[in-house]
Amino acid sequence: MGQNKVYIIGHKQPDTDSICSVIGYAELRNHAEPGKYIPGRCGKVGPEARFALETFNVEPPVYIESVEPTVSDIPLDTRCARQDLPAIDVVEMMDTYDMRNMPITDDRGRLVGLVSEYGLARAYVRKNPREQLSLVPMPLETLARILDARVVVQAHEMLGDGRVYTVIDALHVTLSRMTPDDIAIVGDNEPAQLALISAGVAALIIAEGAPVGERVIEAARARGASILATTLDAFSVGKMISLSLPARMIMETDVPTVRLEDSLNYAKDVVSNSKFRTACVVGEDGEHIGLVSRTTLMQEVQKPVILLDHNEYSQAVDGIEKADILEIIDHHRLGAISTLKPVKFLNDPVGSTSTIIANKFIEAGVEPSPSIAGILLAGILSDTMVMKLSTTTPADIRAVDYLAAIAGVDPTTFGAELIRKGMDLDSLPKDELLTRDMKRYNLFGKSIMVSQVMTSSFDFAQNQAEEIRAELERLRAAFGVDCFFALFTNIFENASDLFAAGDEGCVSKLGLRDQPVRLEGVMSRKKDFIPKFGQMLRQV
Repeated sequence: MGQNKVYIIGHKQPDTDSICSVIGYAELRNHAEPGKYIPGRCGKVGPEARFALETFNVEPPVYIESVEPTVSDIPLDTRCARQDLPAIDVVEMMDTYDMRNMPITDDRGRLVGLVSEYGLARAYVRKNPREQLSLVPMPLETLARILDARVVVQAHEMLGDGRVYTVIDALHVTLSRMTPDDIAIVGDNEPAQLALISAGVAALIIAEGAPVGERVIEAARARGASILATTLDAFSVGKMISLSLPARMIMETDVPTVRLEDSLNYAKDVVSNSKFRTACVVGEDGEHIGLVSRTTLMQEVQKPVILLDHNEYSQAVDGIEKADILEIIDHHRLGAISTLKPVKFLNDPVGSTSTIIANKFIEAGVEPSPSIAGILLAGILSDTMVMKLSTTTPADIRAVDYLAAIAGVDPTTFGAELIRKGMDLDSLPKDELLTRDMKRYNLFGKSIMVSQVMTSSFDFAQNQAEEIRAELERLRAAFGVDCFFALFTNIFENASDLFAAGDEGCVSKLGLRDQPVRLEGVMSRKKDFIPKFGQMLRQV
């Protein structure tokens, strides 16, 4: 999830209306602010909604598992250093950017370690003073830059893996130990310079600004030795060579890592338990993305969201309590979502949230594209069962006429095919059938789930009654609710068959011992079923 984006999200078990209204509203808001509004969903796309999306060639909303703040919602420090960069350059970067820790990457950008102030101190302060100073392979030009030296003779571009000798006295001892890969640091002593070159030294570093004579230059060229001249004293040259070690030799590899999708709470735990007081953000292949520290994690982060087709915590995406709710658009009963600041809240008792969005297009003077008009049309036809449900209002009918003309489809023909796609009951497992369109409610201290399945006859519910009751019991336990209801609604008979799972007392008091129970005239979950059974639950 990117920063500064607003996510328009439907409810957890998104029906066709939820998905279609989310897409339509994102399109309308992006007309004024392109790219800012992201249509989202937090559940499966059912066959009915999939048919609508395919018919009008529209992408489904992005899946959003949670709106809890994640690492992707905070700014990251993306600076890093390559593993072959000399330590002194890493230190300079840390000093320049005021960084206590520097991520180290390989040549493919993958995280391999971390150079920290603590690690630097351990690498150099605890260094064994008796240990022979040495040089790792590096370009001669790099060493010259580190020593602020002038290249007098360049015999080779690269220096090898050799030891470093400071020749102050006892020249014969040094000469007896030297190999062709070694380097010698000397001062203003031409005989010593010539002797070292003659012994086959790889490079000669002439310190303290001492002059380099022609005899020395000619001898170096003849023997293939490089010469560097610097104003640093011998001690400083040795110190700088010690700091020329590549980052990979002083870095630490036990680096705490997090991913972009990790929650900020998890990232805070990782950082607080880390000796570095920081963590590196990595991608799927281990590539370095950025650095998070205690400072960056201190800022308050909330994802901005707009809720469509629901206004209850139980139906909302995970983490909604930590989100910044900007607006709510719905056509259901008032739920329990509360906010710390005033928000736009439009709750209109029409048959579909897509009707509300269609009216918003009209009010804004913006005509939806044929594909978006078709999607909104599908949302209305689905939620009103092609305008047959008791929840259908004149506003829904007007919206259908308006959208059908733009989309270029016959609403009756398209609606019948849309509903038929959602009624392929035999091909679905019972758990998916009973959970693809369900909503959770909290009524009078009881938690209930109400599933609705649209059918063209009562045969399926009657024939599969035993399996349906058994699955409802399993689902009730799985979701941890007091009662789980399932409405099998016959769109042609203006009635529903009701199944219920709950404790014995609840089922008996609601008159649901013998199932299914035929409910004449009950077509709408929110208008017909919830008001009636909600009052009955008050007495349980």
